[in-house]
Amino acid sequence: MSEIAITAEGLGKRYRIGALAHQMTLGERLTHLMKAPARWLDPRSNGSSSGRHPEFWALRDVSFELRKGEVVGLIGRNGAGKSTLLKILSRVTQPTVGRAEIRGRVGSLLEVGTGFHPELTGRENTYLNGAILGMGKKEIDRKFDGIVAFAEVENFIDTPLKHYSTGMQMRLAFAVAAHMEPETLLVDEVLAVGDIAFQKKCLGKMGEVASGGRTIVFVSHQLNQIRRLCEKVIWLDHGKIFQSGPTPEVTGAYEASMSRRSAVLKGTQGAPDVRNGFVSWEIVEPRNEKSSLLTTLGRVRIKFVLQLDKPIADGHHGIALFNFERQLIWASATNHMELAPGIHEFYYDFPTLPVRPGLYSWEVSLFDGGRQVDLWSCVPEMTVATEIHQHPDDRWSGVLNLPCKTSVERGASHVEDVHI
Repeated sequence: MSEIAITAEGLGKRYRIGALAHQMTLGERLTHLMKAPARWLDPRSNGSSSGRHPEFWALRDVSFELRKGEVVGLIGRNGAGKSTLLKILSRVTQPTVGRAEIRGRVGSLLEVGTGFHPELTGRENTYLNGAILGMGKKEIDRKFDGIVAFAEVENFIDTPLKHYSTGMQMRLAFAVAAHMEPETLLVDEVLAVGDIAFQKKCLGKMGEVASGGRTIVFVSHQLNQIRRLCEKVIWLDHGKIFQSGPTPEVTGAYEASMSRRSAVLKGTQGAPDVRNGFVSWEIVEPRNEKSSLLTTLGRVRIKFVLQLDKPIADGHHGIALFNFERQLIWASATNHMELAPGIHEFYYDFPTLPVRPGLYSWEVSLFDGGRQVDLWSCVPEMTVATEIHQHPDDRWSGVLNLPCKTSVERGASHVEDVHI
């Protein structure tokens, strides 16, 4: 039996919506104690009054075991509890109930720039972040050149971090975490802000970490990345484990369920509950047996279904198309939308989608006055299986698959007399 790397037993994390954010002083605590001593003596109360603020459980009764060397993906919609679970595992936050134990050294990449200080240089932040993650100065000295080279920030290493782009910060943060040689690496959806070349490099580095017998827990909305890296998947929904098991089995079930999200509107079981956001997408034209399959070049009509339980007064809707390597192919946006509660269907009509065959991901979003309502990496992914109109050598195949008629004609020959 292989060694257990991570144990989670009955994990739960509760938040109180609208609770006071400031810490109570000793005098305030004594006043509360005098007013309601029984509440403070009740171990179930956690020192707070019941019913004063509505409660929200980000995680509820989550239990699992991961063995050393396993590469596990966490999937689920926004708000499903994925980031909360990683924060508990990395000891950034404490669970309300249950326990989690990780054996060995842990490296975590939860948010871009976590542990970084904007006024310090890249060099200083490398040593600071390395120390936070548990590395000694000698170890950082030994790995420093490799970290900087991997992050591709050699020319800016002595520049204050506040002048770095988000992508540069992410590259440096990932490089530090990956080079600390942790027994367990926890990675949240940070690769989404990197360019395509660096995403490939990060996935390759995580593959190296995994092949070295280390454990990886990887959160991503990109199922192609999950399939490429992970051998096992845990699907979270509304803070609970909806399904776990081998990657092909769980990702297939997740895609099928997400494609049936509109069935939730009719009360059908078998898909996560979605009350406010995009619930489904499909290729309306041309029709195929599989609604996410595109087999012909020509007019394409795509539908996205949105369910709202509240009105949208100043809406911003975005849409983007990414290829298998998370390269942005196309994007558009619509501003100042007013939407009433209920069901809305968004249609996009294209004269053609001349992209090379492969897997593609639609991403749709909705904001109201700057507040995010929904951001969905649509599943299932779109499969393009059109006839290939590209160079036979893959090295010369670009992102477009454009049919083109080639002809060779003999030009007119003109010989002019030259008089000297």
